[in-house]
Amino acid sequence: MMYNIFISHSWKYSEAYKSIASFLDTNLGVDNWRDYSVPMDDPIHTNGSDQELYDAIERKIKYSSCVIILAAMYSHYSKWINKEIKIAHEWGKPVIAVKPWGAERVSTTVTDAADIVVNWNGKSIAEAVKEACK
Repeated sequence: MMYNIFISHSWKYSEAYKSIASFLDTNLGVDNWRDYSVPMDDPIHTNGSDQELYDAIERKIKYSSCVIILAAMYSHYSKWINKEIKIAHEWGKPVIAVKPWGAERVSTTVTDAADIVVNWNGKSIAEAVKEACK
C-alpha cells in the first residue's frame, strides 16, 4: 500500500522532520510512502502570504493519507500547527502525534487532537501510519 503522508514541521526544527522521514523510509520502505509536506525550497515559505501558505498546506493535506505532527512544546504555541490540525479534521485525515524523544512535556494541543499518539520510535510511527490509514 502507498501512503501519502503530510509531516508537519517547522523548518527551524528540520532535524525532527528529517528523522521522521528516515524512520518512514526504514520502517515502511522508501517505495511505500510519499512525502506530501510543503518542501523547504518552496518560495511560499519566505515570499508568500499567510493565505498562500494556508492554501498550499491544505492542498497537501487534502491528498494525504494521514498527518504526522511532532508533539513538541513549540507546537503548543504554533499558529500553523493549529491550522494544520483544523485542515486535517476538515478533510477527515487521521492525525498521528509523535512524542519527541526524551521530552518531559508534550503539547496537549497536538495530543488532544490526535487519533493516535506514539513515542519517538520508527517502528511505532510506521505501525501508527498503517493503523490510521487502513
